[in-house]
This record gives sequence, C-alpha cells and structure tokens, in this order.
Amino acid sequence: MFYWLTALSDGGDFFNLFRYITFRTGGAFLTALIFGFLFGRPLINVLRKRQGKGQPIRTDGPEGHFVKAGTPTMGGLLIVGALLTSTLLWARLDNPFIWIVLFVTMGFGAIGFADDYAKVSKQNHAGVPGKLRLALGFLIAAIAAYWAAVYHPEALQYQLAMPVFKNALIDLGFFFIPFAMIVIVGAANAVNLTDGLDGLAIMPVMIAAATLGVIAYVVGRVDFTTYLDVHYVDGTGEILIFVAGLVGGGLGFLWYNAPPAAVFMGDTGSLALGGALGAIAVATKHEIVLAIVGGLFVVEALSVIVQVLYFKRTGKRVFLMAPIHHHYEKKGWSEPQIVIRFWIISLILAMIGLATLKVR
Repeated sequence: MFYWLTALSDGGDFFNLFRYITFRTGGAFLTALIFGFLFGRPLINVLRKRQGKGQPIRTDGPEGHFVKAGTPTMGGLLIVGALLTSTLLWARLDNPFIWIVLFVTMGFGAIGFADDYAKVSKQNHAGVPGKLRLALGFLIAAIAAYWAAVYHPEALQYQLAMPVFKNALIDLGFFFIPFAMIVIVGAANAVNLTDGLDGLAIMPVMIAAATLGVIAYVVGRVDFTTYLDVHYVDGTGEILIFVAGLVGGGLGFLWYNAPPAAVFMGDTGSLALGGALGAIAVATKHEIVLAIVGGLFVVEALSVIVQVLYFKRTGKRVFLMAPIHHHYEKKGWSEPQIVIRFWIISLILAMIGLATLKVR
C-alpha cells in the first residue's frame, strides 16, 4: 500500500524511498515486530479466557509435558496477523506472487484454526478429520501451483529447476501441478509435526523463510541472477517483504513462546507458516532447495513415516517416540537442549541452501 506513495515523488525526495524493496522490507519487519509486541499479551489473555483448559495435552506424550496443561493455543494468530498487516502495508499489491503466498498462508491458517478450535472446544486431539484437512490443503495447493505457473517465465513454466546447475531443467509438464501440491502440503504438515516443544518450530521457520526470502530477492533481479547463475523470475523480489513480516511477527511470537511458553503456536500457525514456505519455494522455482533449508522439517516428518510403517510391519519401534524431538526427550535431553541444538542445525542447513546460489 505504501508503495503508492511513490506517485508523490519527484525522484529525489522521501517518497522515492518507497520504490525500494529493501526499504519496504525494513518497514515490514518493524511493523510486524511492533504488532507482535502490542497485541501479544492481549491476545494471550483473550485466548486463555476463551479456551479455559487450553490445548489438550497428550496422555501418551512425554511426562514433562503435563506441566504445560492450561497453556492456550492458536498463538499463530499473532504471527499471521502481523505478517498479513505488514505485507498489505508495505508490499506492492499488484504483484501476483504476493497474493499467491498470502492465499496459501491464509488458506492453511484457516484449516489450522478450524482444527485448533475443534480440539479446544472438545478437549481432545481429534480436531478436523485428517482426510478433510489433506483434501482442503491439496485444493489450496493446486490453485496456488497453477497460479504460480501462469506467472512463471515461459521457459520455466512446468519445469523443475535444479540447484547449482542452471541448465538442468526437468520438464514435468502436467505433473508439475501435483509435484508443487506435494511440496506445499508436505511443507505445511512437516512444520506442523515439528511444533512440539516451546520455541522449537518458530525459529527454524524464521531461518528457512529468511533464506528463501534472500533467494526470492536474488531471483527477482536480472543483475543478480546473471552474476549468481540462477533463473530469473520477474516479481519474486517482493516476497522478501512478506518474509520480513513473517520474521518480525515470528520474533514477536517467540517473546511469548520462549520456555516456559505462555502460548502455543497451534495448527493455526504451523500449517500457515509451513504452507508459506512451500509456496515461496514454488514461486521462486527453488523447491529442491526448500528440502535443504527446511531439512529439519523433512527429518521430523520422515521420523513419523518411518515409525508408523516399521511398527505396522514388525510391531516394533525405530524411535522411542516420534516425531524425533520426542525421541531425544525420552533419551533424557532437556527441552532447551533439543530446541537450541535443532536451531543450530537449521542455521547450518540455511547456509548450505544459500551456497546453492553459485558464483561463477
């Protein structure tokens, strides 16, 4: 919205600053951060009053989680509200990629909200039926995938781009849409599985998002793509503003989610943020890189898949408990140990992801 102030500029005054993505990125970050600090405590008070007993705690989960009973959930509303407000204020609203990412974020956020509401109101873990959640998620992802493909350069439409090797394109044709759907839905559910300890999911999400935001900015500039030998996708630079809102809102949320958490992210936040990561990767043609920078989420999801399949086949467990962060809890690691070590792993993976931006 603020971009429209450039109409008042003569080319050398204050209003000219709004032309620059970097300036508006800083504005989006500060807006989201202030939003989080201003509305965090009031939102928590409302959630606590409305939810009563808060998020139900699994009786078969780690014993240390029982002390968290009564903690309200749906804290993802704070992050989603912050990033939505900051994006609408600071991004160019004539940019299709901004609307694609917002559409996925809000769509998956709505699914998560319905799931959280069902769990809290019924005080059980059933929530929205899994098949319905997946069906709605795939529908949102299908729309977003086709939408993104329409705005990709003709040479990249329905192509799978490989990191590092610019000339290595795989023509998926019609199958690009199902592939992109799996990327988006998979990312949403992988983040959802990771959200099991105080502060565990939000920092890796911010790290992965910031990495993808840098990539989006690079991919959206002809000069940078030429120098770094990556594909150019016009318009993706604006996604950096969305990412700044996500990081600012995420930090505001982390202030209240730091151990011991005053509020949980809930499916409202985890599905929305995971979907956003997937949508950014599809928009920028960096789906493979998402698997690297979001490697922690991949491992968390795989640990559940392996555990379920192996148990069905043998009746035995590979991990003491899945997802894998609970395995380490069972092994005696403290919650802060797990969280901080997983943060470190996420940062390392982000650096590896950025290294795919090959300099000639």
